[in-house]
Amino acid sequence: MAGTGSRGSRRRGAGELESEVLAVLWATDHPLTPAEIRQSIGGRRGAYRPARNAAELTAQATHEALGRGPDPFAALRHFVTGLSAEEERVPRKLLDGDYGVAP
Repeated sequence: MAGTGSRGSRRRGAGELESEVLAVLWATDHPLTPAEIRQSIGGRRGAYRPARNAAELTAQATHEALGRGPDPFAALRHFVTGLSAEEERVPRKLLDGDYGVAP
């Protein structure tokens, strides 16, 4: 998430805030309120918006996952063979250059 709040504050990387929140929650044995979590991570009040949309984050995670494995082509093959006929239609059209295809 990208902060639009305080002067001089740095932007957190994608997933960094989530990691900080989870670390705080894992370090305690009782539920915390949002205010307690914010206090623990030194959060400031402000307005936040996603730095990327859900599709962009999913695509990035997919690229990263493919990069971690020893055989990205095998991973893609397994992924594609699990698609329904309707789901298969979208990547086929995209690979053919039809970027206006609706999901």
